[in-house]
Amino acid sequence: MIEILSFCLLCLIIIYCYNLILFIKFTKYKPSKSTYSVPVSIIICAKNEENNLKLNLKHVLQQEYKDFEVIVVNDQSIDGSKYYLESLQNKFDNLVVCNLDEKINTRKGKKFALTIGVKLAKHENLLLIDADCKPNSKKWVEEIVNCFKNNNVILGYGSYEKTKTILNRFIRYDTYLIAKQYFSFCLFGYPYMGVGRNLAYTKNVFFENKGFANHMHIASGDDDLFIQEVAVNNRVGIVVNENTHTISQSHKKWKHWIYQKRRHLTTSRFYDLKFKILLTIYPLTQLFFWLSLFILFFMSVEYFLIMLLLKLLISYTINYSSMKKLNVSDLYLLHPMYEILYLFIQGIFVLLNLITQPQKWKYDK
Repeated sequence: MIEILSFCLLCLIIIYCYNLILFIKFTKYKPSKSTYSVPVSIIICAKNEENNLKLNLKHVLQQEYKDFEVIVVNDQSIDGSKYYLESLQNKFDNLVVCNLDEKINTRKGKKFALTIGVKLAKHENLLLIDADCKPNSKKWVEEIVNCFKNNNVILGYGSYEKTKTILNRFIRYDTYLIAKQYFSFCLFGYPYMGVGRNLAYTKNVFFENKGFANHMHIASGDDDLFIQEVAVNNRVGIVVNENTHTISQSHKKWKHWIYQKRRHLTTSRFYDLKFKILLTIYPLTQLFFWLSLFILFFMSVEYFLIMLLLKLLISYTINYSSMKKLNVSDLYLLHPMYEILYLFIQGIFVLLNLITQPQKWKYDK
């Protein structure tokens, strides 16, 4: 029993250190209040996104900001996207549309389309959002641009609409965990990723890095491998105010979300070694903790309860403020249960990817 108890305690100490040193950075983070205004180019890459464009594009075009353009790169769409975008151009002078066909772009992912969008942008400051999401407020552009005052790379948060399904709650918990992690790493001085549906940087940052040249052959990586490259010589900031969030509709089917998660994991093998180590130790330690705690239950209920209470104390303390910041407080009460489920599912994804990796950009409906 001593060996299991000691191992369980060691795992708990590592978890505590991660929270005390790293994640507390985000827990205590308070954004500075500043006002800054510069022209901005908003870039949206869309492939067969007619329905999403009809739902979301108007929220981008109707932002309360004095000087911005919206560039939509219509990437080989075979639906009615082209005609819908043409109809909008008659109503909005600041909408720029670029249509790509298969003869121009044969690559997977959106890096080529995004590169075209950056080259078309007439403004130095760029703001990226996906076709399947919308800004959480009409002040989205204004409040993100404020962060350009002290930074030339800005990481935002992409949330999901709340529904009552278990899948939706789990997706939102997963999204929260990832955001808490990349925000904390950034505040600690180790930015390693953002999300492509809410990301900002300057054209100078993009072209000095030669865009995505170092990983153009990889479908993903526009919001993590790219960030790791440019973070070395640039100032990276974060925005967490609720007005700066973007909102997407979550997957309705487990198989679609699972495929997306597995595809995202394929990029992590190209990460810098220090990120591979730091990002592996914490979830692995958590998994080992819960496994050893399960074994401890059959050896000593008393020690089991002590270790469990210590773990819950750390978790509930560190996650309260973070969950409130990212508008997922409804998940707070049961989040330890989501954590356990998440760890085992994530482990299964890793094992599946060792056998075979997703080849397509999206799961066929």
